[in-house]
Amino acid sequence: MSTIYILCVEDEPEVLDVVVRDLAALEDVFPIEMAVSAEEARQIIKEIEENGDKIGLAICDHVMPGDKGVELMIEMQNEPFTERTRKVLLTGQAGLDATIEAVNHARLNRYIAKPWDPENLMKVAIDELTTYVIEAEKNLLPFMSSLDARRLQEAIRARGSISDY
Repeated sequence: MSTIYILCVEDEPEVLDVVVRDLAALEDVFPIEMAVSAEEARQIIKEIEENGDKIGLAICDHVMPGDKGVELMIEMQNEPFTERTRKVLLTGQAGLDATIEAVNHARLNRYIAKPWDPENLMKVAIDELTTYVIEAEKNLLPFMSSLDARRLQEAIRARGSISDY
């Protein structure tokens, strides 16, 4: 079974550390990769793909030096390897136009404003990763203890059989 990663992209190291800390409870099942720029994120994405692994969730700041977070998420949406990745924009500065662009072109799944509530960030991460594994994984049982078990059970029932598990 391949590893499913969480990718966090944030140009401010202190903020990046807080995001990772807030998601630490998921790291045993979903390792977290960190990038401080879109360029570094592209390199991490390439390495994950080359290793045969997946990215289930990308949490990205919008305002960064170089390419903006929305631009990175649009690229991810247009690449077969990352088009199924759940995408969350985490920012305090995205304007309405940037948000509309993210929703329309990057298939943004969520927008979280800074400063965020740590419990809400975890809830969003669990919800988005649950959606990802239901859509992308055949065996849902390994995720029962860390994600939304009720939704996973419903997906297993809807598939009609657990004999594959």
